[in-house]
Amino acid sequence: MRKSKLKIKLGRQHLNYVIIGFLTLIVTIMATSFILRVAVTPPVSATIDSSIEKSNSQEVIQVNILNACGVKGLASKAKEFLRARGFDVVEIGNSDLLTNNSQVIDRLGDGKSAKQVAYALGIRDTMITSIIDSNMFLRATIVIGNDFQELKPFRN
Repeated sequence: MRKSKLKIKLGRQHLNYVIIGFLTLIVTIMATSFILRVAVTPPVSATIDSSIEKSNSQEVIQVNILNACGVKGLASKAKEFLRARGFDVVEIGNSDLLTNNSQVIDRLGDGKSAKQVAYALGIRDTMITSIIDSNMFLRATIVIGNDFQELKPFRN
């Protein structure tokens, strides 16, 4: 009888160690995920930086999207992706010119907002250009090129 009680006691201790190990693993994974989310890949912000001059009391970055690769529905999918992240997509359409590389065009000389847009989509900072056109009343134009599969909204 003593041996069976001893086996039960050892079995429970073993089970407790397994449970503690499992919970430790879960906590470690959650902590690592949190640190990576906050420090390595911070969340996207669609809010205009407070140091930037705002027109019409804008609070969020306004953009338009041009499909420059000819694949139907890409501008619409990018619109939904950006709107879900707080950006104001005021217009989508097709570009007259096809291009290989996606880019962000700064329309107001607001490089910070253009970088926020590029970051949200996964476009490299080297693909940000500045073509000032204050008549457009938006901060940036997004041109989706043939490399669209590398962008965040289109990754599988």
